[in-house]
Amino acid sequence: MKAVLCKSWGLPDSLVIEDIADLEPGEGEVVVAVKACGVNFPDTLIVQGKYQFKPDFPFSPGGEVAGVVTSIGQGVNNVRVGDPVIAFIGWGGFAEQVRCVAKQVMPIPAGTPFPLAASFVLAYGTSHHALKDRAQLQPGETLLVLGAAGGVGLAACEIGKAMGARVIAAASSDDKLAVCKQHGADEVINYATEDLRDRVNALTNKRGVDVVYDPVGGTYSEAAIRSLAWKGRHLVVGFAAGDIAKIPLNLALLKGASIVGVFWGSFVKNEPAAFAQNMQELFALLMADKLKPLISATYPLEQAATALNDMMQRKVVGKIVLVTSSP
Repeated sequence: MKAVLCKSWGLPDSLVIEDIADLEPGEGEVVVAVKACGVNFPDTLIVQGKYQFKPDFPFSPGGEVAGVVTSIGQGVNNVRVGDPVIAFIGWGGFAEQVRCVAKQVMPIPAGTPFPLAASFVLAYGTSHHALKDRAQLQPGETLLVLGAAGGVGLAACEIGKAMGARVIAAASSDDKLAVCKQHGADEVINYATEDLRDRVNALTNKRGVDVVYDPVGGTYSEAAIRSLAWKGRHLVVGFAAGDIAKIPLNLALLKGASIVGVFWGSFVKNEPAAFAQNMQELFALLMADKLKPLISATYPLEQAATALNDMMQRKVVGKIVLVTSSP
């Protein structure tokens, strides 16, 4: 099979594509023929050695895949050969096959194309967990989404709207904000041309927002925390800007506010029953056409480096996906 391999830490152009041996499942494992693999910001970090996890070399990036089960190991009874499934695996997805623990796979909702299935779990799972479990977002509250045109950002806009919130989307261009308006945003802020805090004050009559969804970090985090209302919640989702903000903790004191960490991967591992319930809720919203994932581009496996570079250079709106030619 073909696989995109990281053999040393570096930028995406250092990745290589090679033919390697087909995979065999061990006890409690399945092998999936990958049809599509979502491309996410953590993939750009893991190949540089900047992510929370550092796999042994060589490894393939890619944490969420959709495909067909081709073989199962002893003790597996939740899937069968031939089943179309989604798997959240951390890494290994930029390949024609992945081997994963059977408990990491779930059936694809009927009629869902493989690219859409591969783009759904991480972005929507993260945003749903953040807004439902960590922020406990309530109908009528105001939600500010930073980096709102990205994969998790658009998901947060849609889920926030479905939960009854007023959604303010912030992004770096008018074109991106136009997409946000199509995916649930009630108001928009171009933080490349407008002052984030001044604009939030104008949109909320100086009250501030109840929840901030922040996958960006950098200089925007402090401005967003300063824009919180009394008892507001600032969700720390990621650091796409590259810098981890150093926040004056007196801001949390003065606003009675909470700074809340969101680590969806650990949630999946530590709370499997809650994760399963969340995914059922998300699939129900998807089937009801209340969520409309945006896939802005697909790439063949051979263009994995291009896909990752586009992600790093912030060219991506919504999600992008690698597709394979696996049988």
